[in-house]
Amino acid sequence: MRFSGRTALVTGAASGIGRATALRLASEGARVIAADRDAEGLRETLTLEAGDMRAAHYDATDLDSCRALVANAAADGLDILCNIAGLLDWGPTLDFDEARFERLIAINLTSVFGLCRAALPHLIERGGNIVNMASTAGVQGTPYSIGYAASKHGVVGLTKSLAVEFAARGVRINAVCPGHVDTPMTRRPPPEGEVDWALMMRNAPKLADGICTPEDVAEMVAFLASDQARKVTGALFTVDGGQLAG
Repeated sequence: MRFSGRTALVTGAASGIGRATALRLASEGARVIAADRDAEGLRETLTLEAGDMRAAHYDATDLDSCRALVANAAADGLDILCNIAGLLDWGPTLDFDEARFERLIAINLTSVFGLCRAALPHLIERGGNIVNMASTAGVQGTPYSIGYAASKHGVVGLTKSLAVEFAARGVRINAVCPGHVDTPMTRRPPPEGEVDWALMMRNAPKLADGICTPEDVAEMVAFLASDQARKVTGALFTVDGGQLAG
């Protein structure tokens, strides 16, 4: 029960990694605010949990909504913020217009900044921590993923910069960098247009059955959010089946 008596805000909790993380933290004693804009998915998440969890709806494209979410979650104090909500959109760059690029930045990066900024005063008060969801696409160039990679590189920079700024104030900030994870988001059909699949697969997982599950990633999030990682901040942890190994 590593999180007994602690309050955690988990975004993206309607499915995938966000759902797995919310369930994992609740199972270890956390009071979890499970946030998403997908009301039906959140209802399903709540039917699966066996701890203290409530749903909260918000829109990651609206910073006022992000701030309101934090205010609601932190009404009785906030110890952990897990920024997991995100959007995957990819395809040939010459077919990828500015609107798609800007939407990725808004959801995957700007909302993370807004949530972190709103949560930090509460986390300073309680010596809390933040776990952001980056990606292997945040630490290497990824073909056909210009917007997604740019947004996740931004999450990496945001994580490290905040970690340096707030370390002396008792707040740890880390990021997890998953590789290919079996989620509803990654099961969508590939985009239209010409894609060099050999180039795409140059960094495929090296482990046998190396595609990760949401629970694999949630386990790393839980470690970083726990006191077991009390000396860890500004770090990036890959959970990728060896994609980046070489």
